[in-house]
Amino acid sequence: MPTAVSLFSGCGGSDAGLRAAGFEVLLANDIAPYARDLYVANLPETDFRLCPVEEIRVFPAADLLVGCYPCQGFSVGGTRDPDNTMNFLYREFDRALRSIKPKAFIVENVSGMIRASHRHLLNNQITRFRLAGYRVWHNVLDAKDFGVAQERVRLFLVGIRSDIIETYEFPMKNIDTDRRKIRKIVTIQDAIGDLPEWPDKDEYDAQPFHWYYLSRNRWRDWNECARTIVANSRHVALHPISPPLVRVHTDSWKFKFDGPARRFSYRETSRLQGFRADLEFPDTAGVRAKYQVIGNAVPPPLFQAVAQSIPNIW
Repeated sequence: MPTAVSLFSGCGGSDAGLRAAGFEVLLANDIAPYARDLYVANLPETDFRLCPVEEIRVFPAADLLVGCYPCQGFSVGGTRDPDNTMNFLYREFDRALRSIKPKAFIVENVSGMIRASHRHLLNNQITRFRLAGYRVWHNVLDAKDFGVAQERVRLFLVGIRSDIIETYEFPMKNIDTDRRKIRKIVTIQDAIGDLPEWPDKDEYDAQPFHWYYLSRNRWRDWNECARTIVANSRHVALHPISPPLVRVHTDSWKFKFDGPARRFSYRETSRLQGFRADLEFPDTAGVRAKYQVIGNAVPPPLFQAVAQSIPNIW
């Protein structure tokens, strides 16, 4: 079984995808305590280090290195700050890459990095990885094209060590290359249709729908994919049992009719992210932390598809 080291692992979305692709994850790392708790509860075989990545001085030998280092300063949604120090954590990934010298690597990041105004940062990363001895490919993928019931556009970089004579091709959307067949588009109904329409109140954010929440359409029907799952529980989209929203004017929406309405629960967001149905949520943090780690995660089926498309170099 090929082995992997995972950095900036969060609650384990990338690593659940790696396990499904046939990898053993030797080491994982993050700084968020509840991300660690959820990860360890569901992937207990991995050595999880709760610390800044800078504190890891020795890495185990591995075939694959993966990293989902944050670059919030280049996110398409939310506040953008190009000077945010988190935008440069790729340098720590580069340090690990040069230390481990794996056969391949995978990086996942926000799609906003491909914008012309931010492209210099992407080019800097690619240059660093090439100087470390890797040929690098990059592409933007949408999770809904890979068996996930959610629109989630992300940038991926894949590298193969230069001494290995293989090339990388990104997985084709809606094609399950493992089973050699067309992949069915997964809907909200498919992902959460078996769950109660009204879970316990401690499973969803019941705060009022303030003006900012109603500044955009946050409703989708059962037969559609969900909008992007976000980390801020207050901004999580509406469950389909809620009344639809209709546009009043620019940046203003209202409910089409009066009726009970609620956000997706954190358990529902995990399903919409593509986590397994029986994901265990330890009771070591509140509801907002549970939403946050799921909203920050990589959809496991998407990461699995990217990993499985690496040639058999193991």
